[in-house]
Amino acid sequence: MDDDRGEPLTIGRLSQHTGMPVRTIRYWSDVGVLPPAGRSESGYRLYDARSVARLELIRSLRELGLGLGDVRRVLEERTTIADVAETHVMALDAQIRVLRLRRAVLSTLARRRPRPEELTLLDRLARLTGDERRQIIEDFLEEVFGGLDADPELKEGMRHTPADLPADPTPEQVDAWIELAELVQDRDFRRRMRAMAEQHAAGRPPEGPGREPGAYQWFAKKVGGMVGEARERGIGPDSAAAAHVLDRLLGPADRTQVLARLESGGDARTGRYRQLLATVNGEPAPSSRLDDFAWLAAALRAHP
Repeated sequence: MDDDRGEPLTIGRLSQHTGMPVRTIRYWSDVGVLPPAGRSESGYRLYDARSVARLELIRSLRELGLGLGDVRRVLEERTTIADVAETHVMALDAQIRVLRLRRAVLSTLARRRPRPEELTLLDRLARLTGDERRQIIEDFLEEVFGGLDADPELKEGMRHTPADLPADPTPEQVDAWIELAELVQDRDFRRRMRAMAEQHAAGRPPEGPGREPGAYQWFAKKVGGMVGEARERGIGPDSAAAAHVLDRLLGPADRTQVLARLESGGDARTGRYRQLLATVNGEPAPSSRLDDFAWLAAALRAHP
């Protein structure tokens, strides 16, 4: 409405009153979200005070990113602004997650500097869905443990350790996931892990001590304690003192079999697998006992 006389506004006067371009007002009138209040004798569109308020609302809704369909439903009172806002918040959250993942992927590619033939694979690995990422790990674990009488706590612990990117991954997590996916699909790494699982299963007694779930963890902790102490004291694996450490650690166990199990699992990539899992899951890197087990293997070779 004209400020001084309360007369209806032409489209030009409405543009001056609100600061909206004439062509935008005309377009919104043409699509029906801003119908004119009437027509002049010459057929020009006229707008009133309600039109001004409606135009301000349309502008606000459009600036918030709502499409014309949502604007129309709000104006026709077929939905509320709150409901539309909630829907758009969820849509914006999804877009933000996609953009953050895209940024993380680009940061990873910038660091890795892949060859052109690698680019498609790396991009595909980074953009897999959560189900697809979990399936890659499931396939790997099935090939490693399938059909074996391995420690159930070991199998289930690895099977239920998440290996999925969060909704808002860091570039480091994306990079770790790509390396993890490449690692678990490496045929040589799968063979080494299967051999380690077979050695582990073969070394489990049919009953009695060592058969209970979690026994593998007990032995690893025992190695970390006794061998770690020996290393801190400067005891070399080929020294006479090392033989006493072996006696206390292994007792009457078959040392040839223990050494075979250590050598089958002596691939540094097994430690890297655990580190990558921790990074993907946003957890601290697990402590590594590789040096302790390397000392133990060397001591077993020196004192068979």
